[in-house]
Amino acid sequence: MTPSEKKTAELFYEAILSLDNDVECADFFKDVCTTKELLSIAQRYMVAKMLRERRVYSDIVKETGASTATVSRVKRMMSDGTGAVNKILERTNK
Repeated sequence: MTPSEKKTAELFYEAILSLDNDVECADFFKDVCTTKELLSIAQRYMVAKMLRERRVYSDIVKETGASTATVSRVKRMMSDGTGAVNKILERTNK
């Protein structure tokens, strides 16, 4: 990531952290993402949630509409990534 890209990302994270509630969060993401982008991010989150529940790929694909490649990518991210998604899943436990 270039210094400029890093600064842009940091400002974006700051903006997200300034939101007060779920309505503001939903409105913000509706304004900055297309519906397809938002659904793609949400789909990956649901895949992560189902993987954490030890659901099998075929069930995840059927219930989320994600491809097996997406499920594999999310699984790899959950084991090799920063751990942030696992932390959120632990906190929300929903």
